[in-house]
This record gives sequence, C-alpha cells and structure tokens, in this order.
Amino acid sequence: MKKIEAIIRKTKFEDVKEALLAADIEWFSYYDVRGEGKMRQARIYRGVMYDTSSIERVLMNIVVRDKNVEKTVAAIQHAAQTGEIGDGRIFIIPVDDTIRIRTGERGDIALYNAEQEK
Repeated sequence: MKKIEAIIRKTKFEDVKEALLAADIEWFSYYDVRGEGKMRQARIYRGVMYDTSSIERVLMNIVVRDKNVEKTVAAIQHAAQTGEIGDGRIFIIPVDDTIRIRTGERGDIALYNAEQEK
C-alpha cells in the first residue's frame, strides 16, 4: 500500500477529482493549505502592496493498493498539469498497515469493499 500526497493548484482541484473518480479512485481526503514557493513577489492593487509569496493550494491524501499507484499518479499528473511553474508536487509514501475501524479488517482489504468485488 502507498499513501499519495499531492499538492495542486486550487483551480485544478475539480479536474483532478474527476480524473480520480474516472480512474476508480473513490476515496481521498483534501485540505486547503498555504505554502511558500520559489516565486517571491509583491503586487500593488489600488495603491496597496500585497505579498503574494504565500501560495494557496490543495493537499490531497490518497491511500491505494500497490496495483493502483501508477494509475492514480497518472490521473493526478494529467489533470493538474498546466506546464507553468507552480503546478505542484506528488509524494509517494509507503504504508505499513491499515485497519478498517468498523470491522477490524487489516491490510489491502480494509481499503475497499470486498462485497463490491463479487
């Protein structure tokens, strides 16, 4: 199992969500986050200077079985890519175990509904 963390542009979130659903990745969590990037600049709007170096992004957390890692990464990358600086990052992290709280199931089986596989 792997945990995939993707930091993407807020404007691309809906595209990424649709791409994940089309790839049969139906469970993920996401958060609005702020971060610092390489671009440091200030903008002036109506005579007031605003610091725009703090970047608003969406952080997505997805845990998938090993067989679904590549299709998940491909869906995120394809949907989130604009070709410009600031498209984001994808991190792939090993997961030792997972436990479904309701049933106590452990491992891969806890990530999906076995009843739906029949």
